[in-house]
Amino acid sequence: MTIKGNMLDADGHLIERDAELYEFLEAPYKGNPAMLGFPFFPTLDGYQRGAIISRLGIHKEYTVTAKDWVDFLDGVGIESTVIYPTAGLGFGMIQDPTWAVPLARAYNNWFTEKFHKHSKRLRAVAIVPLQDVPEAVKELRRAVTELGMVGAVLTTNNGEMGIRRPLGHSDFWPLYEEAERLDVPIALHGAPSINLGINFFNRFALTHSLEHPLAQIIQLTSMVMEGVFERFPKLRVAYLEAGIGWVPYIMDRLDRSYEVWATKGVKEYSDWLKKKPSEYIRSDRVFFSCEGGELTLPYAISRVGHQGLMYASDFPHETNLPRAKAEISELLEHHELSDEAKQGMLRDNCIRFYGARAKLG
Repeated sequence: MTIKGNMLDADGHLIERDAELYEFLEAPYKGNPAMLGFPFFPTLDGYQRGAIISRLGIHKEYTVTAKDWVDFLDGVGIESTVIYPTAGLGFGMIQDPTWAVPLARAYNNWFTEKFHKHSKRLRAVAIVPLQDVPEAVKELRRAVTELGMVGAVLTTNNGEMGIRRPLGHSDFWPLYEEAERLDVPIALHGAPSINLGINFFNRFALTHSLEHPLAQIIQLTSMVMEGVFERFPKLRVAYLEAGIGWVPYIMDRLDRSYEVWATKGVKEYSDWLKKKPSEYIRSDRVFFSCEGGELTLPYAISRVGHQGLMYASDFPHETNLPRAKAEISELLEHHELSDEAKQGMLRDNCIRFYGARAKLG
């Protein structure tokens, strides 16, 4: 089939370099060479991902410029992308709020200067410092209204450090209220594997298979069962880079808990939860990234609907140009998917999630 309008990418990545972010720091960090003695972001876990990429030969180098991104979009035939951090996916583990706030601002300013100003085809979600919720609200507002960013990214696994509460916690509700007011989404993205119960793995394929879905299951459970989607009826949230196959399973688990762990007078979940968890998950406000090679994709669509599924390139992580083309072809040629579903996954749902900011014009 042919997509009506150009394809959109819901989730790509940058490769942050501390030396570049350094130029965007505020006082007392600005111009202090001592800052470069330690990594700006906590390491994601015990893996040196550059070593893994080098062994596998996925990329000849791992520096991605605005031009590289535009060349990738042109090569695949994608109109625009929404970009997420890489090292910054460990942002939630930062213990020091007084450092988290200026680092978030520096990252958001760096992206704007180095990428968005180079090409309006390159959009991004903002890092916001949930270590200090009032500052997170202020930074989301600044990033959207002044920098033109399209939403916020929250990290799904913070290793029991830094942000020490699940994302359904009421402490974070002011951020969700601001996102509703600004009409921008919140996107949840994993990467760290630390303290998910899999620290004993020492081969990355095992870790990578589980680090994203385990973290997303935890946060989806928290946000649904604590009533976030009831309390904020216009909030749009995406759970990214874990595929879609896990979602019907957790819908069944949460529905069972909703039905079993309540009586007329007592219930073991938030009073804000007013209906079955699966009803919130099937709504038009909860989104997921999906992959063409997922054998469970047709079944997941039958349970969740296709209105919340988005194509995500994940470039330049384990994805390069040939692989991205192959994954898009898998979706376009998938005989069990309707043309309406393909249209949604490759364009329309991205616009529904991010809003008009996700596309050009």
